Amino acid sequence: MMTQPLGGMDRSQDDPGDLPWHTLSASEAAKHLQVDPKAGLSSAAVAARLEQYGPNRLREKPGRSAWRLFQEQFKSLLVMVLLGAAGLAGAVGDLKDAVVILVVVLFNALLGFYQEHRAEATLAALKKMLAQTARVRRNNQIQEIPAEELVPGDRVLLEAGDRVPADGRIMAAHSLEINEATLTGESQTVAKTAEALAPADIPLAERINMAYMNTVVTRGRLELLVTATGMATEMGRLTGMLEEAEENPTPLQIQLDQLGRRLAIIAGGVVSLIFVLGLLRDQPLVDTIMTSIALAVAAIPEGLPAVVTVTLALGMHRMAKHRAIIKRLAAVETLGSTTVICSDKTGTLTLNQMTARAVFFQGQSFTVSGEGYSTAGQIAARDSQSLLDLTPLLIPAALCNDSRLQADQLIGDPTEGALLVLAAKGGIEAETLTRRLPRIAEIPFDSATKLMATFHQEGNQVHLLVKGAPDVLLERSARWLKVEGETPLTENTRNQLNAENEALAAQAMRVLAIASRRLPMQDFAPGQDLMTYVQDLTFIGLVGIIDPPRPEARDAIQLCHRAGITVKMITGDHKATAGAIAQELNLSGEVITGTELDQIDVGQLAERIKQVAVFARVAPEHKVKIIQALKAHGHVVAMTGDGVNDAPALKNADIGVAMGVTGTEVTKEAATMVLTDDNFATIVGAVKEGRTIYDNIVKFVRFQLSTNIGAILTVASAPLLGLPTPFTAIQILWINIIMDGPPAMSLGVEPPRPNLMDEAPRRRGMPILTLGRLRRLLFYGAIMAIGTLGMFYYSLPEGSEYALTLAFTTFVLFQFFNVFNARVEVGSAFTRQFFRNSKLWLALLAVIVLQGVVVHWEPAQAIFHTTDLSLQDWGLAFAIAASVLLLEEARKFFMQLKRREEKAPPRRVKAPVPAFERFKSWGVWPAALIVLLLGVGVGSWVWVQREGEKEQARVVAEAERQTPLPAEPLPDMPSPKVKTPSERTPTPAPQPPETAQIPRPEEEQEAPERPDVAPQPPTREAPEQAEVSPAAKTVVVQPGDTLSQIAARAYGDPNQWPLIYEANRDKIKNPNVITPGMELTLPLLPKNSNS
Repeated sequence: MMTQPLGGMDRSQDDPGDLPWHTLSASEAAKHLQVDPKAGLSSAAVAARLEQYGPNRLREKPGRSAWRLFQEQFKSLLVMVLLGAAGLAGAVGDLKDAVVILVVVLFNALLGFYQEHRAEATLAALKKMLAQTARVRRNNQIQEIPAEELVPGDRVLLEAGDRVPADGRIMAAHSLEINEATLTGESQTVAKTAEALAPADIPLAERINMAYMNTVVTRGRLELLVTATGMATEMGRLTGMLEEAEENPTPLQIQLDQLGRRLAIIAGGVVSLIFVLGLLRDQPLVDTIMTSIALAVAAIPEGLPAVVTVTLALGMHRMAKHRAIIKRLAAVETLGSTTVICSDKTGTLTLNQMTARAVFFQGQSFTVSGEGYSTAGQIAARDSQSLLDLTPLLIPAALCNDSRLQADQLIGDPTEGALLVLAAKGGIEAETLTRRLPRIAEIPFDSATKLMATFHQEGNQVHLLVKGAPDVLLERSARWLKVEGETPLTENTRNQLNAENEALAAQAMRVLAIASRRLPMQDFAPGQDLMTYVQDLTFIGLVGIIDPPRPEARDAIQLCHRAGITVKMITGDHKATAGAIAQELNLSGEVITGTELDQIDVGQLAERIKQVAVFARVAPEHKVKIIQALKAHGHVVAMTGDGVNDAPALKNADIGVAMGVTGTEVTKEAATMVLTDDNFATIVGAVKEGRTIYDNIVKFVRFQLSTNIGAILTVASAPLLGLPTPFTAIQILWINIIMDGPPAMSLGVEPPRPNLMDEAPRRRGMPILTLGRLRRLLFYGAIMAIGTLGMFYYSLPEGSEYALTLAFTTFVLFQFFNVFNARVEVGSAFTRQFFRNSKLWLALLAVIVLQGVVVHWEPAQAIFHTTDLSLQDWGLAFAIAASVLLLEEARKFFMQLKRREEKAPPRRVKAPVPAFERFKSWGVWPAALIVLLLGVGVGSWVWVQREGEKEQARVVAEAERQTPLPAEPLPDMPSPKVKTPSERTPTPAPQPPETAQIPRPEEEQEAPERPDVAPQPPTREAPEQAEVSPAAKTVVVQPGDTLSQIAARAYGDPNQWPLIYEANRDKIKNPNVITPGMELTLPLLPKNSNS
């Protein structure tokens, strides 16, 4: 860290912030800072140093303006493509689609703006954590000043409950303990001293003669010589690391940008191709431009940002219910691609509640069940030994204690809490015992003596109870308690007790010794030095205490291993303790310390990091170094933390996970996810949710892009096959809107796939649109294009409007079945989850209803250029559309058989498995459903064919009934000439009925009436080929008219109706059904006609 030189000092003293202050004595430190320890700094020295160093506050990064923040939300390539699509949609007159796209883009921009604006509150939270005032000794007086005015050399006076306002060297300490969890991450309070330490490179957590900004004094009092202020403090160094941390885009953001780039290229190619083909076919320029733009708009999945936003938001809501609060929307999905979780030990993998696990008493070992501060549990003897009366051990545990339990919540020191719970499990109630044996004196715990002693009146005796370090109490003990009673401590006994102490410590336990002594009341003088009584003690036993692993953490780690996620423990605790906890959690690998990390660079660590499972005694910069090494291997890293020291690492990680219960405000602001229960298992649940969200987003992309590819192939292939364009521009946009809507949104709420957590995480650089996925989408698109163009070609002779309607409806129904292909990429779509997503089924029903409205509702027909379809037409469209699902199921089935054969070991001579058995092993329900769908498709085709034959026979019968036939057989009538689409007369707009006048033939107008001659029955001859000349008349069909009636009125001969039918084949689909208001052309009669 950088500081400014102190005035009047030589160059060796220019940078006090970098000096090893813990190695200097108190007097040397004061001399170096040129301050009188008794009088403090003078006002002149304070002013000079304040000018040099500036105020004791953190540097604030210049904030970005709100307008600039908002502008930066539009830098995404996909957003730019969508804005272009909105402009194109507006160009073709589809204002609704353009408005929808703009609303989606604006919504995403506002959401991103809010998230980034909130993230900048991190430094503000750090600033709020600073102490507001400080008591200092200046000018030989004690003053209270704003903490911002502190300078190096100030002497600060602190006591229990105060927050340390700056970094400094402890000059005097009295029973001092400081909670440094915000800096080191460890919840255990640290006993402090004023003695000098060595060597110079000991870790920050072990510099027990230093106090650091923002830590809290929990016991005792001290005088602090300020050595660093503001940005020169450890807290300031962390702030600088936070500023340097870069905001990396999430894997999903990277992939969406890649997808947007590819789609922009595709859209540009589509526009160019369709435009060139239209010009080559001499199509009207305006129509060509509109069709090209409409198809380009359809090629862009403008619904993607909306689906992503809604899917992520729903995922955030579900995670919040499971105690994981996500702050950045895009981070929800990042969890799903996590490959490494770097977890803090204390409170995340462990309970952060010290628990007594083992007891050694009267030569026997005991185990203690239960977790944390709950009194549920019991003490049991090991090796089936009989349970002794533990009262002599439990009474000191309960009485030599300043903490208390309240509804399984601890108020006080964690270690003392463990002793209270141990006593409660043995049947000792601390409150009752305290009333019976009142405390009359005490020796508080001190890091110098490493013990605590309390004196209790018991009749005419004083009962001295002591707890402390085993080696200290053994030195002060002369006897130990056995089953037979108190016996002298021999050398062998001391060695046995030391061995038990080491055995418990090897299990990562903190070991406390319990001892006692009884004094006559008349020999006790409370006013004298009480330490004189702490000798000649009776050693009672040992208690092993540990912060135990969470019961669910072991299962969660096992699930991570199944899912291909590596878990690494990062802790400030000792190497032995961390290794023991890792062993309990089944974390296998090397254990290295922060000191070892200092000796290697990021590159060397990256080569070694795969073998390392535990990092112990680490500092904040070590955590950042670990994350950088993991990222160098391409890992997506999630990092947990609760202290201020964790904030830079959380900021550098792909996913920063803060603890909601024990975490500081700074950590919560720096993190992207906050756990409200501080539980590692919650992280694993969030990973599953993240995988589900990404899976659903991919489902939407598969569905949307296959639709787009199908539309592009259909429109682009039609000119190459000599067919007119099968969709109008408005129909293309309707397909785009209807499929971007309900079905796509419903894919975003799909339930998680079975065995989702048994798959390895996807690679960081793996695109959404892989080559294999693109091949499958082209396969779906090709099926749609072939089916749609086949229906178009099949129905084109019946009229262009009818053909457009049938092709349009068939393509929409293709999406009905294609959505099931999108739901399941590998394996059959017909699983137990087939009917689980009710929202999807409602959406598909809505699509069918809306398409029916477009086809059959008259106002919609005018907009979309559609006409009514018969029930047979709908059945045929459904049968053809089902092919995309049936063919994909067949492909999956044979691919599954192929994979099974490839994975199967070489078989010995064995009877061949019948094909039916293979099919049956694939699953009864999928097979049954496929057979059912095949039956429905074939049945629909047969039914449509039979109905068509029936209708044709009925039309012929009706025509024969209405027309009297001559007795002699008639020659076959030549088939009407089928005109190509380019030869067809476009359908003119219908005229009002009153304008229709039936012209009479000229012969009929000029011939005189001959009422005396009986009319002769007309003879039916084979009609000659009629020609439509420019002089041909027209007639408007009236309600109830038939072709025979019109022929009778126009020509006086109903038998001439085939001539009218032949001349209007592009308008009349069925000669028996003509629409009122239709304008028909009346051709001139052949010259040899008798009419």
